[in-house]
Amino acid sequence: MGDAAGVGPEIILKSLAHPEIHEICRPVVIGDTKILERAKSYVGSELQILSIQQMEEADFQNHLLNCLDLDLVPKDLPIGKVSAEAGHAAFLYLKKAVELAMSKDIDAICTAPLNKEALQKGGHLYPGHTEILADLTETKDFSMMLSAPNLKVIHVTTHVGIIDAINMINPDRVYDVIKLADETLKRSGIAKPKIAVCGINPHAGENGLFGYGEEEEKVIPGVQRARNAEIDASGPLPADTLFFRAVRGDFDIVVAMYHDQGHGPVKVLGLDAGVNITVGLPIIRTSVDHGTAFDIAGKGIADEKSLTEAIRQAVDFAPKNV
Repeated sequence: MGDAAGVGPEIILKSLAHPEIHEICRPVVIGDTKILERAKSYVGSELQILSIQQMEEADFQNHLLNCLDLDLVPKDLPIGKVSAEAGHAAFLYLKKAVELAMSKDIDAICTAPLNKEALQKGGHLYPGHTEILADLTETKDFSMMLSAPNLKVIHVTTHVGIIDAINMINPDRVYDVIKLADETLKRSGIAKPKIAVCGINPHAGENGLFGYGEEEEKVIPGVQRARNAEIDASGPLPADTLFFRAVRGDFDIVVAMYHDQGHGPVKVLGLDAGVNITVGLPIIRTSVDHGTAFDIAGKGIADEKSLTEAIRQAVDFAPKNV
């Protein structure tokens, strides 16, 4: 359910009101029933919420919303405000989801947004969902992938400052992310993914004109290693034109070096268009690509399109039992 004080509860209600979602999966919300009940009043939802304590109790009828009720926050939790209680609860919702996914009681996780400040106030010193998931699943090699119509982006670094990001980029990490991109797209049905790698500096350094040789030191060896492994990787390429080329269809995915380099182009396509997918985990996890939107929480106007698409992609990536 994400942060109970944000838009998560209302976009969940809106998404699970779509009949087509129930045609492709059997959704269960891990959160607080009382918060979903409250959200019904400002969303105008007619869904009946079924509070359950075990997955076996779920009843998958279209008019029902199953909630595995952890009962962690008060009914009168302030809406649209940073709260240590909500941050702690968001962590525990996710922890429960991971436990269920690791034990194969559920096939995939789709997360509503959490608030990083609330999370840390709640005692969990993580920069976001991705790092929590990696820690809980003991995953070392992972990355954030954003998926939007005609554009997929995977990141070498994410939630760190720009100076720290550049220091963290190295050939091994570049290679690992290229390899994760290749493996992920192959699993999704692309036989020979075309992968483009961004430079760090303007014009990818322009042969040493910009920067201090970061491309030569940090990026090129990783790209060459990927090519030696028969991965179709190109780069480093100038980021200012690369994303246009990717949207045009020249590449299947772009490897971005840092957070804003990759997030900016995806979000220009529309905040409701992007889906966040954590790759490299032993479980499937997708998410909305927007925040808790405290400024509009409780008004019933939050758009559920990103969550609905994230659910669809969770279903697409989930293991199929034939």
